[in-house]
Amino acid sequence: MPTVHLLDYVAGNVRSLVNAINKIGYEVEWVRSPSDVKNVEKLILPGVGHFGHCLSQLSDGGYLQPIREHIASGKPFMGICVGLQALFEGSDENSNVPGLGLIPVRMNKFNAKTKSVPHIGWNSATNTRVDSSGGQSFYGLNPSSKYYYVHSYAAIYEPDVLEKEGWLVATASYGEEKFIGAIARDNIFATQFHPEKSGQAGLRTIRAFLDGAKIHSLISDDSTATEEKNGLTRRIIACLDVRTNDAGDLVVTKGDQYDVREKSGANAGGQVRNLGKPVDMAKKYYEQGADEVTFLNITSFRNCPLADLPMLEILRRTSETVFVPLTIGGGIRDAVDTDGTHVSALDVATMYFKSGADKVSIGSDAVTAAEEYYEAGKVLSGKTAIETISKAYGNQAVVVSVDPKRVYVDRPEDTKHSTIQTKYPNARGQAYCWYQCTVKGGRETRDMDVCQLVQAVEAMGAGEILLNCIDKDGSNSGFDLELINLVKSAITIPVIASSGAGKPEHFKEVFDQTTTDAALGAGMFHRGEYTVGEVKHYLGDNGFLVRRFEPDV
Repeated sequence: MPTVHLLDYVAGNVRSLVNAINKIGYEVEWVRSPSDVKNVEKLILPGVGHFGHCLSQLSDGGYLQPIREHIASGKPFMGICVGLQALFEGSDENSNVPGLGLIPVRMNKFNAKTKSVPHIGWNSATNTRVDSSGGQSFYGLNPSSKYYYVHSYAAIYEPDVLEKEGWLVATASYGEEKFIGAIARDNIFATQFHPEKSGQAGLRTIRAFLDGAKIHSLISDDSTATEEKNGLTRRIIACLDVRTNDAGDLVVTKGDQYDVREKSGANAGGQVRNLGKPVDMAKKYYEQGADEVTFLNITSFRNCPLADLPMLEILRRTSETVFVPLTIGGGIRDAVDTDGTHVSALDVATMYFKSGADKVSIGSDAVTAAEEYYEAGKVLSGKTAIETISKAYGNQAVVVSVDPKRVYVDRPEDTKHSTIQTKYPNARGQAYCWYQCTVKGGRETRDMDVCQLVQAVEAMGAGEILLNCIDKDGSNSGFDLELINLVKSAITIPVIASSGAGKPEHFKEVFDQTTTDAALGAGMFHRGEYTVGEVKHYLGDNGFLVRRFEPDV
């Protein structure tokens, strides 16, 4: 197999990039020292996390000058995400840390007053030199394809500035801001999006770079791309609750208000619902068009060494065939290994990232951290799992899973918590409620409302909220729209609507009536009542922008 070299400065999930490169027929070798770079033909610099962390790691390791020399020699170079940002002059994320300066532009933070930040999801990468009449594009980019982005800082596009210097530029729009999604000149190709997480469209760009296929003609279907098709799509996430069943096998299950045991039928009597094998089901949902796959580990493997956790193997196997983002939740906390060794939450997260995860989800421990945050007078400790992981890997790598439940009151004055006047009074006629935070799978409550929790974790560095609802879980009655709007009004980071989806109409409803950034389904997919593809087809028929299926490369 032909070879490409990767320079990994501890950039998060590089396993998926290796798997993507292997899938299209190339072998990966690692750059182990600065002196290795001079012998490299094709070099890829992946990146996740902070601009300053990336450049500092490269500088401290002695890699900056070898990278410059590699590029100056005319050998192929590809940068991904922060690997693209490193080519620019600098970034407002770390204003005192200079970039390589090959592109005379600085990275700026997205305007969080008008939209959620980070920018997470599937967006365009449209060549600025391609119009509706078609033409040529570069490195396999297709104006009608969608690519996976996850970032807070971007190079805002100024028309013709870089093109006059010979750069080929592909852009995407997020709200009112247009930014650089990909850029190329001579031997350089870099993407702000993650091609290894962009399904077949992303694999096509990696193959084009490795094969040296810089310029390609757009087929007739490509030229139909219009401005209306550009922008961020509606993101549909498939969620798999994973635990051991009574026979000790790992299975995907689904509960009713978090109870996962059968209540009727052949397996009645308390058996754990077995809906399938995690790896097989993840692959199925990927092939149906899922934009992300989330694994929630709801089994505590107390007697298992951390390095041998079954979820690590699930991630390794899944990332070999699933090329969209993978999130893992459950057990991301400080732990004591079976040999008595203390392992930090950051070290646990690192094991998951190295096994194929792109994000980690933190649940009950986030509530505890929020309580300590408020007890300290809204002062950050710098020691929580959210803070340490987001500092190392970027806030886009940290999801906080929230499990609130309704508490009804007669009047807002009856509680100190944030209340809403609901359209759905309870049996007693109470028309006001607040959402109480819970822990331990909803088994315990805390004296904290959902707005307090999400504002605290946003301050700590969480990049996304997975918003569940105990009252709606397993109901198939639709999402709690009032809860979603309440939370969206309290924070600026993206929110994933969860709990209650039972049919495609519920996804239309949540995107119509809230500003949620994504929506998640579980039981309706697991039971085969609807496929992910059917939901996306329904949304597309109703005027929503969704990522379309693309054939295998």
